[in-house]
Amino acid sequence: MGNTWEGILRTPLLEGSLRMPWKVKTMMESRRELVELALGAGSNMSELCRRFGVSRKTAYKWMRRYEESGVSGLGDHSRRPKTSPQRTSVAVEKRVVQLRTEHPAWGGRKLHRLLLARGVEDVPVPSTITEILRRHGLLSESRGSHAYQRFERERPNELWQMDFKGHFEMQSGGRCHPLTVLDDHSRYAVVLQACGNEQGQTVQERLRQAFRNYGLPQSMLMDNGSPWGDDRESPWTPLTVWLLRLGVRVAHGRPYHPQTQGKAERFHRTLVAEVLHGHVFRDLRHCQDRFDEWRVIYNYERPHEALDLAAPGSRYELSVRSYPEQLPELEFGPDDVIRKVQRQGWFWFHGQEWKVSKAFRGERVGVRPTVREGVWEVWFGPQCLGELDLHAEAKNRRVVRRSPGESDSSSGEGTDSVRCAHSVRSSPTQ
Repeated sequence: MGNTWEGILRTPLLEGSLRMPWKVKTMMESRRELVELALGAGSNMSELCRRFGVSRKTAYKWMRRYEESGVSGLGDHSRRPKTSPQRTSVAVEKRVVQLRTEHPAWGGRKLHRLLLARGVEDVPVPSTITEILRRHGLLSESRGSHAYQRFERERPNELWQMDFKGHFEMQSGGRCHPLTVLDDHSRYAVVLQACGNEQGQTVQERLRQAFRNYGLPQSMLMDNGSPWGDDRESPWTPLTVWLLRLGVRVAHGRPYHPQTQGKAERFHRTLVAEVLHGHVFRDLRHCQDRFDEWRVIYNYERPHEALDLAAPGSRYELSVRSYPEQLPELEFGPDDVIRKVQRQGWFWFHGQEWKVSKAFRGERVGVRPTVREGVWEVWFGPQCLGELDLHAEAKNRRVVRRSPGESDSSSGEGTDSVRCAHSVRSSPTQ
């Protein structure tokens, strides 16, 4: 493998390029992500090395260096300076100011946790650090916090939240559309990609690489906009149909309720405060360089308020569901009546045409009986697409989608501010 790290260093940065080697400047960040995941509970070293494209010998070498010298040991030519045998209060205060300069959006609690993690002696309490920041004019006005209750999934990869952060202009004249994917349980930033558009094919390319590196989630939550939403009646697109074919259940949030994806929204505010605010970016490559650098800090260094000041990487682990390079065959129930969706998005059932979505054209769906007379469910693999009513008038013969969050046997997602099945309470702050 050498130092090319082909397995993990293949993130597509520019439109029109599916894969390209990472730069030398991100090599240490890449090694650190491998080591952090390998040290996580329940990690499978063989599977991890396969996904990251490195040998076990190479992986253990970086783990050993990390344990001996920390992050600095992951560099090619590490020259870690000796620590001072004594630290005065002036030295500590200087260190606080330095860290605040590096992370201008972090407050006393986060800086306190970071100082402890870096082995600094005589670390002052968070309130004292806040006073130091105030004396140096480094505090901004508090914006307060939202009062609504949040919940989180019990384990990593049960639910990923996906969204686009609002696009911004670059010096090159184009616009950057940051694509973000966040693990609901750990807040681990699985994807942070600088995209040149918000098209479904662009998103699919980024997700494919994430699935190869981290495995498949059980389900994904997204809003109702393009490219993963179409309209209220039929929210399906080629992108979401692809996810369903992979066995990933898809949930859409409630329209006009951004708190449905509260964790993603909060992550975007953090991204703006710590990366985008006050900075000008030349092009997509420049954006991606900065995103890659900050994602490692966010995942493995930045204390998270909702995680009792632990870093997201301490709670995340790889999915046991590997990405299949070929789409698997759909499985249907024994009582399902199988129908093929035609070009215009309809299928025949009981001698009638039923509209589902053009996104499913050429695919098969399973029509499943319910306990209600004349009402059937329409399934596509692991997902219930909705219901049809044989008593409906001809103009209303369509598969009616359930409202997001409405309980059924296929859905437990669709909300972040309302408690879901398999969810536990979490702090509303980050």
